[in-house]
Amino acid sequence: QVQLMESGGGLVQPGGSLRVSCAASGSIARLIALGWFRQAPGKERELVATIGSGGGNIRYADSVRGRFTVSRDAASNTVYLQMNKLRPEDTGVYYCNGQYYGVHYWGKGTLVTVSS
Repeated sequence: QVQLMESGGGLVQPGGSLRVSCAASGSIARLIALGWFRQAPGKERELVATIGSGGGNIRYADSVRGRFTVSRDAASNTVYLQMNKLRPEDTGVYYCNGQYYGVHYWGKGTLVTVSS
């Protein structure tokens, strides 16, 4: 089993930066790929970024590539999403995601609001 706990959401102005974090715990937490999805109001949940168990195999959605950076700390088994040059369309609930042999694990989500 894996438990995922996000932190760091909040309100930020357009063009600003924000970092969200997700601490993974559980028996297989160190073995799983981690990442972030988001869901805007009235829209489906979408992939933002993922990172493999060893810190490689990084993938980004086209809409965030060049602005967001996903990283992972092996010692604390925490995944980070550094978000720069934020836009109003980046607003949504950001969910931490873990994947292991096709099984998905989810955090409860943290709200990111980009607004002036």
